[in-house]
Amino acid sequence: MPRRYDLIAFDWDGTLFDSTALIARSIQDACRDIGVAVPSFERAAYVIGLGLRDALMHAVPDLPVERYAELGQAYRRRYLASQDEVVLFDGTLPMLMALKSRNHLLAVATGKSRRGLDEVLKLTSLREVFDATRTADETASKPHPQMLRELMAELGACPERTLMIGDTTHDLQMAANAGVRCVGVAFGAHDHESFAAFDPAFVAHSTAQLHDWLADHA
Repeated sequence: MPRRYDLIAFDWDGTLFDSTALIARSIQDACRDIGVAVPSFERAAYVIGLGLRDALMHAVPDLPVERYAELGQAYRRRYLASQDEVVLFDGTLPMLMALKSRNHLLAVATGKSRRGLDEVLKLTSLREVFDATRTADETASKPHPQMLRELMAELGACPERTLMIGDTTHDLQMAANAGVRCVGVAFGAHDHESFAAFDPAFVAHSTAQLHDWLADHA
């Protein structure tokens, strides 16, 4: 079957990496650590995929700007203390290897920092699997399309032959803003019912479903 998409870009947290709960808890614990209002788990999870500054602005809207750095540091301490407990979703590595065998270009477009992404790529031994990566601290944060546009430019892919896969409306909105088709995954941070507004090509309820759909349609 000929390829429909040359470039497949993945979000990281909640899409490939089972880190949604850890991120939300780390935001909550960081707020407790510095003595500010603790957001609900749902509110903390909603901001996953955004750059850290944007995420904290949404999760703790009453926090004074001068305390963003303090909360960001507290969050990083909490997250890094438990990062090694988090793993790839079952089936992620075979799915990525199958895509590589068909000569798809693979990329990561994430709200993580460069340091954070490099650490987890090393942890999961996936650094060489991806042809390019972008993080929120080196380009515009989602849902701005710059992250995807830079990946397409670097890898020589056009929007019509690029697919974005993510677990949040931030991911799907970024894809729409970049003129790129999208696939939503329902096992991450956002309720999959919110994906309908972005007309995803598919919504996967497991990595196995995503693997099968990509084999047939990508």
